[in-house]
Amino acid sequence: MLDRFPTHTTLPASDLERAKAWYRDKLEMVPKSEDEGGAYYESGGRTFALFPTPYAGAAKNTAMEWSVDDMEAVVAHLKERGVTFDHYDIPGSSGRATSPRWGRSRQPGSRTARTTSCR
Repeated sequence: MLDRFPTHTTLPASDLERAKAWYRDKLEMVPKSEDEGGAYYESGGRTFALFPTPYAGAAKNTAMEWSVDDMEAVVAHLKERGVTFDHYDIPGSSGRATSPRWGRSRQPGSRTARTTSCR
């Protein structure tokens, strides 16, 4: 039954205002809408939400990815905005993953996001 309905990613944020500022300043993204439950974004025809919670940052898994057609250009652009990255080869595939090394540029109180490029 649920396979008939669209899904969207939800990302926790311990400080929603700071998280929205990070998405605006580093990724050039602003919410399409907001309510007491969080901030809602669109990217590539899909949606994701940031929601306030004291449990943000507890998971160590990837929570969201962007598939891009020119990883080098995207990474270069984001580096200009202060985002730093770790780079990974994906064993057994022709793809690569580039993961923001959040450090000071980390989206506050959230899990990791990744960009992937398949060649």
